[in-house]
Amino acid sequence: MNGNTRGIIFDIKRYSIHDGPGIRTTIFLKGCPLSCWWCHNPESQSAFAEISYRGDRCIGCGACVTACPAGAISLTQRGYVADPDRCAGCGECVRACPAEAREMIGREVGVEEILKEIEKDLLFFDESGGGVTFSGGEPLSQPVFLVEVLRECCRRDIHTVVDTCGFAPLDVMKQVAPYTRLFLFDLKMMDTSLHRKYTGVPNEVIIENFRWLMSEKHNVRVRIPVIPGINDSLENMEATGEFLSGFPSRPEVNLLPYHGSATEKYHRFSIPYRMADVSAPSGERMKELSDQLARFGLAVSTGG
Repeated sequence: MNGNTRGIIFDIKRYSIHDGPGIRTTIFLKGCPLSCWWCHNPESQSAFAEISYRGDRCIGCGACVTACPAGAISLTQRGYVADPDRCAGCGECVRACPAEAREMIGREVGVEEILKEIEKDLLFFDESGGGVTFSGGEPLSQPVFLVEVLRECCRRDIHTVVDTCGFAPLDVMKQVAPYTRLFLFDLKMMDTSLHRKYTGVPNEVIIENFRWLMSEKHNVRVRIPVIPGINDSLENMEATGEFLSGFPSRPEVNLLPYHGSATEKYHRFSIPYRMADVSAPSGERMKELSDQLARFGLAVSTGG
C-alpha cells in the first residue's frame, strides 16, 4: 500500500441501504466531469475544497469578515457572502464563525485513514452482506486514490461498489474493474446532443465504457435518473431499452425518480438551480416507464 496516496472526499454516510447490497458505508469523492442540471450533490462537482454558507444560521456578528485574509466576504442581501473570485478557500472564516454558519466541504485523506473508517462497520457488512460504496461526484475522477483503496478493500475481503457516471478514459475503467464487485452505472440519456446539453458532456465515452464492462462480464446495475421534461420521454426509454436488450446478459435497471431535495444546497453555494420549477414524476409515470423498459426483457425496479 502506498502511504503517500491522497484523495479528497466530502462525506461519509454509514448504514446506507440504497447503494448496493446489504448495509453499506458510502464514501463520497469530490470532483465530477459532469454538471447535470438536476445534480443532487452540487458540492461534489468541484475537485477542490469549498466553503458553504447557511444564512439561516448566521447571527450577523461579522467575525468571518474580520477573519478572511483575502477580504473576500461582505454583507449582502443574502447575508455574509464570499466573492468566489477572491476566496482562496483557506477556511479561516469557518474557524471564526461561532454559529457554524460556514462549513468547509471537502477534505484530503489518505488510504489508511479511509480504510480505518470503512473497517469500523465490518460487523454490519458481515451480518448483512454489505460493504463499501464509492460515490461522488465521480469516483473515477480520482483514479489513483480509488484504485488503491479498492485494492486494499479486496485484500480485506470487503465487498466493493463503484457508483459512476461512466465518463472516464477506458484505461481508468480497466484499472478499477478488477477490484470492483458491482458497478452502479448511470445511463442518463441515449441522445448524445441532449446528453451534452443537460450534463455538459457527450455520452460516447460513457457508452464505450459500458460496452466494455458488459463485454468483460463485469457485474453492472444500470441506474436511470428520471428527470421530467429532460429524459423521461418514451423515445429515450425506447432507445435505452433497445440498447440494453442487445447484450447477451441483460443488466438490472433501477429507475430513480427526480426530487428537489437539493434546492437548499444550491442556495448555500450561491449556484443558480435550473430545476426549481420541476416536480417529481408521479407513481403512475414511473410505472409507465418501468413497464416500457420491462417489455425489452429487462428486470426493472423503481425508487432508491
